[in-house]
Amino acid sequence: MCLLPQASVRAIASQQHESRQLMSAIDSAGRAETFDFGSEAELYSARPSRSPRRQQIGYRRFAHAAEAIRFAIEELPAKLLIGAYLEVGDTRLEHQEIRRLYESAAYPLPRGKVAS
Repeated sequence: MCLLPQASVRAIASQQHESRQLMSAIDSAGRAETFDFGSEAELYSARPSRSPRRQQIGYRRFAHAAEAIRFAIEELPAKLLIGAYLEVGDTRLEHQEIRRLYESAAYPLPRGKVAS
């Protein structure tokens, strides 16, 4: 059995609490009032590979989360969006949350054509 130092346990609990707070801000109605669209963000997506057992991971860094969300929804093919996730600080958002943020009234950029 591996025991973690108490400080590590507190840090993990704090990150989980922060993620839960952010997710509660992104509710089913698409409200994202507390999300910082101006934060730096990293977008990861699985790229199709010739081998069905191996998938290549795509990575792209953005100066603003809003631009990463726009890219994910408007530029990534739907197949890749399903496996994509966005990291903003210590928070990881799956494709459903990315879509909710894009559709929210708080989203600051003009919406374009959604990728198919």
